[in-house]
Amino acid sequence: MTPVLANTPVLTTERLTLRAPLPADADTLVEFYQTDRAKYVGGPMTERHAWFFFGTEIGHWVMNGFGMFTVTWKGDERPLGIVGHWYPLGWPETEVGWVLFNKADEGQGIAFEAAKACVDHAWNDLRWTEVVSYIDHGNDASVALAKRLGAVLDEDAEIPNKEKDVDVYRHPRPEALV
Repeated sequence: MTPVLANTPVLTTERLTLRAPLPADADTLVEFYQTDRAKYVGGPMTERHAWFFFGTEIGHWVMNGFGMFTVTWKGDERPLGIVGHWYPLGWPETEVGWVLFNKADEGQGIAFEAAKACVDHAWNDLRWTEVVSYIDHGNDASVALAKRLGAVLDEDAEIPNKEKDVDVYRHPRPEALV
């Protein structure tokens, strides 16, 4: 498929392709955001609001020059989730976030592999000075992933939405991991 976002990078890992969202991805994302699986990432939403959110994902790329990648297996266009860079208006810090759409895809290292590529991209290519992940209380799987990536809880960090119970996990600079 041809990307609709010009000059959007494509990241690859050993098993995955991280590419710009395509119009064909909308149905999968919209379906996911209508389920209880989306409870830690703004859902569940109505079909209409989920469709608007997909538009926000694309708009984020246009406005910021970076955004959430659609994650697929190499050679397969089926969206597994979205992982990537997030910094909307009002966000206190630059974030790397992750979402897998189907429970059946959990436990295969997909989110770890994709998130690691995005954290590396944030440091090395985007030249971010900080990388955090905002994680809703109760989202134990995301906390475990953040810790596996080397991120540590920063209890003093500002959160983006004071009305939500969110923790901030700060990712270490690459030189700190050596």
